[in-house]
Amino acid sequence: MYRLDDLDFMREALRLAEEGTGLASPNPRVGAVVVRDGRIVGRGTHLYERMTHAEALALAEAGEQARGATLYLNLEPCCHTGRTPPCTQAIIGAGIARVVAGMRDPNPRVAGNGFKELEAAGIQVETGCLEREARRLNEAFAKWIRTGLPLVTLKAAMSLDGRIAAAAPADGTAASERQWISSLPARERVQVLRHQADALLTGIGTVASDDPLLTDRSKRPRRRRLLRVVLDRDLRLAPNARLVASARKHKDLLVLHASGDAAKRAALEHAGARLEAMEPAAGEGLALEPVLRRLGEMEITSVQLEAGARLNGAMLAGGWVDKLILFVAPKLLGAEGLPLAAGGGELPRLPEGALTCETVGPDVMIEATLAE
Repeated sequence: MYRLDDLDFMREALRLAEEGTGLASPNPRVGAVVVRDGRIVGRGTHLYERMTHAEALALAEAGEQARGATLYLNLEPCCHTGRTPPCTQAIIGAGIARVVAGMRDPNPRVAGNGFKELEAAGIQVETGCLEREARRLNEAFAKWIRTGLPLVTLKAAMSLDGRIAAAAPADGTAASERQWISSLPARERVQVLRHQADALLTGIGTVASDDPLLTDRSKRPRRRRLLRVVLDRDLRLAPNARLVASARKHKDLLVLHASGDAAKRAALEHAGARLEAMEPAAGEGLALEPVLRRLGEMEITSVQLEAGARLNGAMLAGGWVDKLILFVAPKLLGAEGLPLAAGGGELPRLPEGALTCETVGPDVMIEATLAE
């Protein structure tokens, strides 16, 4: 049975785990807290570059005070040797008497075996403490480690009448001179969302019409640059696009294509883009499953989709979107505006459970998880 202080200490473990945002991927975000006589004597946060797991860090800080203490973890401890020795052995060796965990590790190499090993050593194990929060924190890792595919979140700003962009003006006004749909607070929140993702995915149509940068401007630390991925079947991307120009230093732009002449490929690569040939779709664009599988192979666990109606529609129709985050602004753009998704038809995955809504400036941010 959980006590009230169990919840408080687990919240601290979750807070520590969140410190690994942008710094732990492709590993899960894990925080650990060692508590002795109602007082925290050790804390740990896992960062990929430091290798050491959160449990080992917390136990090292606690020292001899770990003997007979309680260890709080948002994720089941590992019981296999990877880049580090098994954390279960460190916990047993430290003399921990009780382990309170948020969730079972979705990694098939662990998946409950860590808990069994602790119990076999006489340690009291309690699981499911703040499980919903723990699962949400590592939902991207959970999907990637089970399927090899990244978690895909479709992010869009839209009007009250469901439009993501106004109709193109007849006077040919440049995209950079058009009005934003969402407010400044909403755009700042988008930077936080980008910071949480390993990659950002868009289509050539969006790049051609908006000439965006698509960078993480949150100013928060991250281990790997946000990978910017453009689906460009016929290699229409202009070498002087802002996206390309900004990639020269960091090589953080990946252009996936199916065709295109050698001179164009050379120009883009010289400008700083990385190019890979992919399978074309039967109709327009690229086959989406190979694209996502390729990103998974690159240890991309989470993708934020910021695209136009065509790619949004294809991703939704194919069942590749796992979450929706929509910023709804108090504006009307009219029937001529672009819809969230083009293509129509019945969607294979629909929102499940309750929607999460919050105000961000004058806008409303709606978040929904789609059923598997």
